[in-house]
Amino acid sequence: MEITIIRHGKTHGNKIGRYNGTIDDPLCEEGMLQAKNAGSMKRVKHVFVTPLSRTQQTASICFENASQTVVEGLREMCFGDFEGRTADEMKDDKAYIAWLESNWALPCPNGESRTEFSMRVSKAFGEIVDLCLEKGEKEAFVVAHGGTIMGIMSTLTRSPNDYFDYFCQNCTGYKITIDKELWQSKRIFSDFERVDKLSD
Repeated sequence: MEITIIRHGKTHGNKIGRYNGTIDDPLCEEGMLQAKNAGSMKRVKHVFVTPLSRTQQTASICFENASQTVVEGLREMCFGDFEGRTADEMKDDKAYIAWLESNWALPCPNGESRTEFSMRVSKAFGEIVDLCLEKGEKEAFVVAHGGTIMGIMSTLTRSPNDYFDYFCQNCTGYKITIDKELWQSKRIFSDFERVDKLSD
């Protein structure tokens, strides 16, 4: 089975370098254009999205004939007190500096740690895989967030790459091949490739 997971189109918060996190920041005009340029998969009948409108808007453009299932666990990382702010605005914030120096290992004040977040999104992704395998699906599609993709890829692959190595630009992502036996025995996947364009 193959699962394609892509990041949503650009938002205003993305443009100004804001930590959007759980803020429901919709696509900006550039983001809508990115989604259109990413390609259209009209044959797709179903897509998984997050509770945030930027993923749902992207899915509506890239998968215009697909119904959407909202998966709460795929929501972007909760940055707590850092949400809605830019790095420049927090350059003198001691909590923010400590968080950066920990490579995101520390929990965000009133938010999640990188480990907590990665486990959450990986669990949600795993439930999607299990559902699709149970139904005998050959392919599945997910529109999520940059952090969500990094959390899933760094947790569920055999690759030695770091969390940040899986960073994706808007409207790009990965096509993941799920080996049923490997997945059911070890809850991991090892075969994936970058996706920069969608196509029927």
